[in-house]
Amino acid sequence: MTDFVSSFWGYYVGIITLASIIGCAILLQSQSKRRVPGAKVETTGHVWDEDLQELNNPLPNWWRWLFYITIVFALGYLVFYPGLGFWEGTLGWSSAKRYEEEQRQAEQKFGPLYAKYAQMSIEEVAADPAAIAMGQNMYLNYCAQCHASDARGSKGFPNLTDNDWLYGGDPQTIVATITNGRNGVMPPLGAVLGSDGTRDVAHYVRSLSGLPHDSIRASRGKPLFAQNCAVCHGADGTGNKMLGAPNLTDNVWLYGSSEATIVETITKGRNNVMPAWKDFLGESKIHVLAAYIWSLSNTPPQRNPLAEPDKSEPGQAEPVKVGQSS
Repeated sequence: MTDFVSSFWGYYVGIITLASIIGCAILLQSQSKRRVPGAKVETTGHVWDEDLQELNNPLPNWWRWLFYITIVFALGYLVFYPGLGFWEGTLGWSSAKRYEEEQRQAEQKFGPLYAKYAQMSIEEVAADPAAIAMGQNMYLNYCAQCHASDARGSKGFPNLTDNDWLYGGDPQTIVATITNGRNGVMPPLGAVLGSDGTRDVAHYVRSLSGLPHDSIRASRGKPLFAQNCAVCHGADGTGNKMLGAPNLTDNVWLYGSSEATIVETITKGRNNVMPAWKDFLGESKIHVLAAYIWSLSNTPPQRNPLAEPDKSEPGQAEPVKVGQSS
């Protein structure tokens, strides 16, 4: 209950919980009256198939006692575990403590292995099958939701298996991206360029990568591009990795290359956020994850075939195939 600033909510939860359990007991007792032998049994008024009636008989004893047992169990649970507002339970259990204990056990078990990989370069880690298996598992847990399980991305989420990188694909840059996250902002220019100007720039942008375009609009859009877009994308449209501004001269498009999509991007802008993982994963895990991502678009150096991996190490796995760029 520490998330609530008022002590009222702790009492509120406790009272509601106990009132609910007591209410269930009262309701059960009210439905547990014995039927007098020979007395006429009332019906609930429900009739099916002309003569099939629903009688208002008491609950069977075995069913009634099962309900009482659940009430006793609920009260016992609330004694040992938290559930009554500020009451922490006699066992002192909490989900936060449980999580911290599991994290501590995992660190004791796998910490030495991550520490070993932390002393190796990204390229060396990428050549280790066990490390790649670990990195792949982390990727599927933390990254696949946005970049897809095959790492080929989707609309608005970059493909990690090619050699097109917004901020750079060298090992150090990948580590920096995972560690600190990224926030790519394309400002809206619709109000500045106007409807016709926006379409002119869109056709010029399409011409940069050889897409079908209106040459007249493209010629009008070129000076507008130089005035409003070149500061980020460069005078030649090849982008700027320092800013994360994409290259507009290739065939890689994060949102699509149609005229309508480009017009939408110029008009409304884009705001992409890659979350930072430094506090959640830590340096050593990020090192292994970065090696896996780097390996998706690069060929790791061959390992010495005489250097057999230590089968006693935790996390040892069979080699896995990772996607390579064509």
